[in-house]
Amino acid sequence: MLSVLGAVAQFERDLIRERQREGIAIAKLRGVYRGRQKALSSAKVIDLCRRAGAGEKKARLAREFGISRETLYQYLRAGIELQVEILQEKSANGK
Repeated sequence: MLSVLGAVAQFERDLIRERQREGIAIAKLRGVYRGRQKALSSAKVIDLCRRAGAGEKKARLAREFGISRETLYQYLRAGIELQVEILQEKSANGK
């Protein structure tokens, strides 16, 4: 009896997850599902990258900006990628 109830519950959960995925896909197509807003503005990210590059401690910067260290590292990675893109554009325009 317990196995049958467990199987029914699992089947129902699978149906719920399938409907949820479909709803998310539809919302993304409409442009409604964008995720969470960024914690820092572009100006703050630039300041963060500059100060981290100057050697300030990451934990201190994270506390000061009110973000976690993992978020800080994500912003730093994004900042490096942005700088690489800018350099590639400049070199392509210079040729």
